[in-house]
Amino acid sequence: MNPIDRYNSCVDEINSLLCVGLDSDLTKLPQEFQTMSQPQLAFNRYIINETHKYAAAYKLNLAFYESRGESGITELKLTMDYLHKKHPEIFTICDAKRADIGNTNAGYVTAFFDYFGFDAITLHPYLGREALQPFLVRYDKVSIILCRTSNTGAGEFQDLISNEKPLWQIVAEKVSSEWNENQNCMLVVGATYPAELKKVREITGDMTLLVPGIGAQGGDVKAAVEAGLNSEKKGMIINAARSIIFAKDPGKEAKKLRDEINQYRNV
Repeated sequence: MNPIDRYNSCVDEINSLLCVGLDSDLTKLPQEFQTMSQPQLAFNRYIINETHKYAAAYKLNLAFYESRGESGITELKLTMDYLHKKHPEIFTICDAKRADIGNTNAGYVTAFFDYFGFDAITLHPYLGREALQPFLVRYDKVSIILCRTSNTGAGEFQDLISNEKPLWQIVAEKVSSEWNENQNCMLVVGATYPAELKKVREITGDMTLLVPGIGAQGGDVKAAVEAGLNSEKKGMIINAARSIIFAKDPGKEAKKLRDEINQYRNV
């Protein structure tokens, strides 16, 4: 099954657009995990066990694993192995924000798609379609292109005007109309910019969007859902990390956010 179709099947099965970000910063893990031999793996397994009933996707930000060197990379792989074994239906995203020339990207494809086994990866569009071809030709995997990111400084380049359009709009148009030949592209559009999210939805039709910025970054759930839903009341992967994984009761917080999303989704 195409990974996007599998994501949508999971959405339907558990009635959720929620993505839990496994941003397992070692310095922020509860003390009982920090003393374990594989702290990030143990913590991730705990979070997965607590939240999988409400999560249609998991997103792992590589920075929190790469910063620990060999140990972090090992625990990243073991986390992915655990997800594949226990919850193969759940969509997995490698938040790597990679971009390079084509032959270098071929190495990233092998590493993240084939070795780690991620369904999708976040990518920069700056080097153009030609450079990203090693990702785009993998019809069995998903390329998630940065479009309108959730950070406060996003507009420094993304709002620059070219041919009377902001750069983020040009990215949305290019990816949806030209790069998505294999129907395996998504876009990153932050919940912190609902007006732009609404415009991207108008441009891209029913394309699925990865929407970060809910929770610790302050994105408004109602505004994001109303702006980003597609014609099937889906089309969004709404990510929250710190507000869920470092909560006293991660399962309760995941359910709470899933239900809040559905409150506006089902209007």
